[in-house]
Amino acid sequence: MEEKADLSRRTFLGLSAVGVLGLAGCGSGPAPAPQVDVQVPKALLDQAAALRGGSVGMLSQKLYSEAANKALDRSLQAFAQATGTTVRNDLVSGDAGDMVAKMDAEVKAGTNRDLAFMSDRRFVGQLHNLGALTDVTDVVDEMKALYGEPATEANDYCVFGGRWFAIPYHFIASGMYLRKDWYQEKGLPLKPYYTWEELRDNALAVSDPAKRRFGWGLTVNRSGDANGFIQNVINTYGGAIADNTGTKVVFNSPETVAAVTFIGDIYTNPKYAPMLPPGIGSWTDSSNNENWLAQILGLTLNQFSVYAESKTKKNPVYANTHVFNGATGPAIDQPLAFGESNSFVVFKGAKNPALAKVVAKFMAGGSALLGVAKEAPCLVNPSWSKVWDSDPYYTTGDPAYPALREQTRVQLPVKTRTGYAFPQAPSPGEQAALAAYLLTDMMQSVIQGTKPADAVATTHGRIVQIFEQQGYRQ
Repeated sequence: MEEKADLSRRTFLGLSAVGVLGLAGCGSGPAPAPQVDVQVPKALLDQAAALRGGSVGMLSQKLYSEAANKALDRSLQAFAQATGTTVRNDLVSGDAGDMVAKMDAEVKAGTNRDLAFMSDRRFVGQLHNLGALTDVTDVVDEMKALYGEPATEANDYCVFGGRWFAIPYHFIASGMYLRKDWYQEKGLPLKPYYTWEELRDNALAVSDPAKRRFGWGLTVNRSGDANGFIQNVINTYGGAIADNTGTKVVFNSPETVAAVTFIGDIYTNPKYAPMLPPGIGSWTDSSNNENWLAQILGLTLNQFSVYAESKTKKNPVYANTHVFNGATGPAIDQPLAFGESNSFVVFKGAKNPALAKVVAKFMAGGSALLGVAKEAPCLVNPSWSKVWDSDPYYTTGDPAYPALREQTRVQLPVKTRTGYAFPQAPSPGEQAALAAYLLTDMMQSVIQGTKPADAVATTHGRIVQIFEQQGYRQ
C-alpha cells in the first residue's frame, strides 16, 4: 500500500475535524453514504458533560474499505456534535512499516495524539514495550460490565502483567476464500479447512491460463498478506519465530526449513507456473483484492475487506465465494484461525485522556459500530460478546457471521505437536521482525536461488538482531 505525502482534513460544523493522513485506498469508485442513525448513549453523554469544549487527537489504522472509513468519520462527527467536543482523526497505514516508530517518536517528543486504534496482534505489544501506552484496565472493566467479554484473542494481545493496555474496538476475522464454482466444476470438495498441500494441488487443478483462471492468489512480496501467509505455513509445519514466551528466537529449525521449501517450490517449480497470475511476484496488499474482484483468482488469503467489497459493490464473485477458516499442516490438525482486534490505546502524555476513553467506549458498540460494520460486512465485527446480540444485523446480515462469531470465542491457545501454543505471548521482537518484512525478504531470496536452509539461517540471524534491539538478549 503506497503512502502519499498530503494531508486532507474535513471539519464537521466546527466541532470535529477528521483527516486522512495520505493513504491510497484499496477500494474503488464512490462509496454510498452510511445509513445508520448514529446516537450517543445517555450514559456516555453524562460522562462527557464535564468535558464539553475539550478536544482529542486520534489516529486510526486505515480500514480496507473506503465506505467504512467514511462511516467511522460519521460516528465521530455524531459524538462531537452531541458532546460539544472536538475530535481530530488522521488515518494511518498499518502496512507502511514505520507506524510504531513514528508514534513512539511523537510520544517521546510530547507531540502525540491522545488515542489511536490499531491491530492488537501487530502493534500493541511493540508500543507497550516502548513504554508509550497508559493502563486502561479501568475502561475495560467498565466495558465488560456493559458489553460482556471481549474476543478471546484480546486477552493475549492487549494484556501485559495482568493489566489491559488496549481496549478492544472491533474484531477482524482471519479468512481464506476460494472460487466454489471452479471447485465444483472439477468435482473438488468445499470444506471448512484444507491442508496447505491440498490447496496447492487444487489450485493447479482449477487453473486455466487460456481462460484467465489462476488458482493461486497468494504472494510472497512485501505485504501484510504475505507476512500472514508465510508465518501461517511455518507455524502449521511446526516452526515459529519465537518461543512461547515471545522472547527467544527459535526460527532456524527443520520445521521452518520444510515450510520454506514448500512455499518456495510453488514459485520456482515450472509445474505450478500455470496457477500463478501475471505479476504475482510484485503484488502489494491491494493486488490480491483487485485480482480477486477481477474474477481471475481461484484462492486468496485476506482480511474480509475483499469479501465486503464484493458484496457491497454487487460483484458476481461474491455469490461464487467459499469462505473457509484456513489451512493445516504437518504439526496441527486445525487452522490457526483466531483473528485479531483493532483496539484503542491511550498514549502516555495524552492531553485529554478522560475524553479519549469516552470516545473509545462510544465507538466499540451501539450505532457507532453498527454504522461502520454495515459498510464493511464481515470485515468490521463486534469484539464484545453482548454487542453481537445488540442488533439482528450481526446474526442475519451475512451467511458468514455465525462462523466469524465463533472465531471470537475459540478456545486458546491452539497447540502444535512441536510444543508451540498460539497465540503466543505478545512479542515486540516478533512484531518488529514482521514489520521489517524479514519473512518476505527470505522468500524472495529463495525464489532467486538461495537454498531454503541457508535463507532460514540468514533470516534467523536478522531476527536475532531485531530482538536484541528490542532488549531481548539471545
